[in-house]
Amino acid sequence: MKLSQFKFNLPKELIAQYPTADRDECRLMVINRATGNIEERVFKEVLSFFDEGDMMVFNDTLVFPARLNGNKEKTGAQIEVFLLRELNEDNKLWDVLVEPARKIRIGNKLYFGEDESLVAEVIDNTTSRGRTLRFLYDGSHEEFKESLFRLGMTPLPAYINRKPEESDAERYQTIFARREGAVVAPAAGAHFSRELLKRMEIKGVEQAFITVHSGLGNFREIDVEDLTKHRMDSEEIEVSQELVDRVNATKDNGHKICAVGTSVLRGIASAVSMGGHMKTYSGWTNKFIFPPYEFTVTDALITNFHLPYSTMLMMTAAFGGYDLIMSAYETAIKEDYKFGAYGDAMLII
Repeated sequence: MKLSQFKFNLPKELIAQYPTADRDECRLMVINRATGNIEERVFKEVLSFFDEGDMMVFNDTLVFPARLNGNKEKTGAQIEVFLLRELNEDNKLWDVLVEPARKIRIGNKLYFGEDESLVAEVIDNTTSRGRTLRFLYDGSHEEFKESLFRLGMTPLPAYINRKPEESDAERYQTIFARREGAVVAPAAGAHFSRELLKRMEIKGVEQAFITVHSGLGNFREIDVEDLTKHRMDSEEIEVSQELVDRVNATKDNGHKICAVGTSVLRGIASAVSMGGHMKTYSGWTNKFIFPPYEFTVTDALITNFHLPYSTMLMMTAAFGGYDLIMSAYETAIKEDYKFGAYGDAMLII
């Protein structure tokens, strides 16, 4: 497959800038791979496509407030810092991106907060835009993280063309998020309300969790036409023995496994073993999935509508079939479906 095959014309007004008022009230496009049939539902009707004993696998990563506004020492120049990941807890080292990058050098100090109470020193230039910061803080690690995150803002994607608001801290997050580490929300899981999860429980549709700490590599521009030459940024994943046992038992009993989001689809594919089973996995994955690809564990996928050229679109096309998914996207544009993290959802069965 070529990068240019994932180009399509997306009107800007179809990129959702805010979520629906209620999590489970967005539109749901249901695509049947066997028949090619496409139908429209409301997301809270998603359970009608699953039976007792089927399983949905969710990503329980928790998005932290990764955007910080600071000022450079002496000049006072405004600097935006995007926290990527903590490198060393004891030394308070963080891998970050800075804008504008050209204004920052090793040894520069950055000040955060109205009282400039939080200070960081640039100690390394790791990439053309990336930096390593050491935060200068005398308190405990818990107090430091509390102070850091109090100053941070929700890391909305760049295509959401507004400043983060207070409500984004809750809505750019799933209700079951518990393991801190992501800067990109598992958006498909954010459509699940407490009421919908309760209805799942009553119906007997199983809930299971994988951890995939999604990073900015999901949005990094692909600069090669030949997709086999693209290298994904690595993401940390955790596939527990409990998840493996439950998924394998579900498969052995003839029931369906539904991946809730492309991060889950990728996480499961990174932990596949023989015979359509999973194995435990703890570490990093840079697995890049694009058509054609054979999925042996996942039987259904819930995902949002993704932007042109995105790796998430490529994964969706790999699962649903390139022609069918691109045709569905044409329909979505004609029918004014909303795209992006705050947009509408698609179920592929």
